Amino acid sequence: MLLQDAHQFGQKLLRRRPLGPREETDHHTAGCLNTLDLVIIGVRRMLGAGVHILVGAVAKYIAGPAIILSFLVAALSSLLSGICYIEFGARVPRSGSMYLYSYSIMGQVYGFIIGWNRILSLTVGTACIARAWSYTFDSLIGNHISQALERTFSLYMPYYLAKYPDFFALGLVLLLTGLLVLGVHVLPQVNKVFMGINLLVLSFIIVSGFITGDLHNWKLTEQDYALNTSESKDIYSLGPLGSGGFVPFGLDGILRGAALCFYMFIGFDSIVTTGEKAQNPQRSIPISIVVSVLICFVVYFGVSAALTLMVPYYQIHPDSPFLQAFLHVGWGPARYVVAVGILCALSSSLLNTMFAMSWLIYTMAEDRLLFRFLAQVNARTRTHIRVIMISGNLAGVLALLFHFSDLMDLMSLRSLLANLVVDFSVLVLRYHSDQNLSKNQKTEEETEMELVVQERSLDSVLEASNLSFLKSLWFPPSTIPTRKSGQIVYGCAFLLVLLLIILSLILAQRPSQVFSGDPVLTAVAVLLLLLITGVTAIIWRQPQDPTALHFKVPALPFLPLVSIFVNIYLMMCMSTWTWVLFGIWMVIGFAIYFGYGIRHSLEENNDQQPAASTSQT
Repeated sequence: MLLQDAHQFGQKLLRRRPLGPREETDHHTAGCLNTLDLVIIGVRRMLGAGVHILVGAVAKYIAGPAIILSFLVAALSSLLSGICYIEFGARVPRSGSMYLYSYSIMGQVYGFIIGWNRILSLTVGTACIARAWSYTFDSLIGNHISQALERTFSLYMPYYLAKYPDFFALGLVLLLTGLLVLGVHVLPQVNKVFMGINLLVLSFIIVSGFITGDLHNWKLTEQDYALNTSESKDIYSLGPLGSGGFVPFGLDGILRGAALCFYMFIGFDSIVTTGEKAQNPQRSIPISIVVSVLICFVVYFGVSAALTLMVPYYQIHPDSPFLQAFLHVGWGPARYVVAVGILCALSSSLLNTMFAMSWLIYTMAEDRLLFRFLAQVNARTRTHIRVIMISGNLAGVLALLFHFSDLMDLMSLRSLLANLVVDFSVLVLRYHSDQNLSKNQKTEEETEMELVVQERSLDSVLEASNLSFLKSLWFPPSTIPTRKSGQIVYGCAFLLVLLLIILSLILAQRPSQVFSGDPVLTAVAVLLLLLITGVTAIIWRQPQDPTALHFKVPALPFLPLVSIFVNIYLMMCMSTWTWVLFGIWMVIGFAIYFGYGIRHSLEENNDQQPAASTSQT
């Protein structure tokens, strides 16, 4: 009885959302996007507000000039995940979101996790952009706002929150919330204009940096640090020196910076989710992802290199790095031009992010995974007033109380988890058949076991079952996926994730002991590697689904596993406080899901209606 209840509960978690018929507009737009169009979509999504928010803090406190290597690691990790995203999207022959894809392919609980964490990313992203807008404007007027607020409130703020409440950022979010309630949104043409302005400003920063920069800033020593300490009159304290030079914080700083910089490459999923509209998806989607990631890496490389050449990394202003950098090199008037471009990029990104946040919450509420009242639309304005007000107020509170470095950590962790789920899904789905067995169908293995039960005693049946299972691990009885082979891969994939988490924890928290030859940790690491190799070999031996897709991940299962390992390792580099905040968010989400969503979802109601009609007949 207990096993039957657990089985039914598991089936509820993995219920899939059926895809509705394509809208008429999809037929008119199918095949209308070429490779260049997809590249523009990817670059526009990736090259947003993140570069103006993150670079200063990462360069000053975490990686130093080696931030350019952090971007390289983050770009390679993004490419690995991007390849998995392509196959994941190829399984849904229509445009949509990653929430829709996960819900319809993997099941309800996966869709909720992706959707709930996407809400986190958009909410926190709104708060981050509002904070960055406030910092940029404040820097233009001489930091008078921040100084006044810090003098008034700094003594009353807990250590885990920002130094002062940013009422300017709160007011900005509430203002845009009111505009969204009235139905205001950014036109596509405006987005293109702001993207062009953003590219021009970033190009100007790169060129200016290489003109005014000094290579000595990549070779700084303790003497330089002491000299700058004695001469510094800036109200912001100097950052740590580390060991100086180009890599002042070592390999750990590069990887920790990569975990944060990874967020700046999020956006390639927009290429995948519009793949139905591509003229030649087999060719254009992989090329566009690679090209867009490469373009953004070149821009991030140039901007971070220019910044660290213009200003010693420990003197970089973490909140408005580029404006202060132009002051540092004596190009004061140029910072006004840069500020206009930054504010344009931030404004466009802020309104788009808030619109996407409210729309996703509305979509999940329509599916009844979130509370139903959130799906109500105002008859007069045709907007989701309740959703917009609730999400806007939440983002405003985050912008008011939290420093955006903590918020950026949270967004990076969420992005890594989303990629981990997609990588895991691709690995599992390739070894499952698309033909779903009905309850009355029996697999060859089940039929064979029934015959064995009829002919043998219970002990011999158990022994035969165990032998059959062990044999199927290395010599699967079928050349196409079966229910048993799919279950084997599913279990092995979960085991691999667990083993990789343990290995990543050891490598991220105790790297020096492992590589210096600590007998205990080295032995544990070697044992974990052997187990990972063995489980990977078992997955490799299972039959793959022969269903034709316009793209399939090569070198399965190794490439998805490498991507899973990279994502897990970067997640383990996050701070304890980031994990605490993320844990609180997930506890709230699962409380909503298991308390409301799983019992009120549309799939639950659809399952109950046939059961009720059957009992009446």
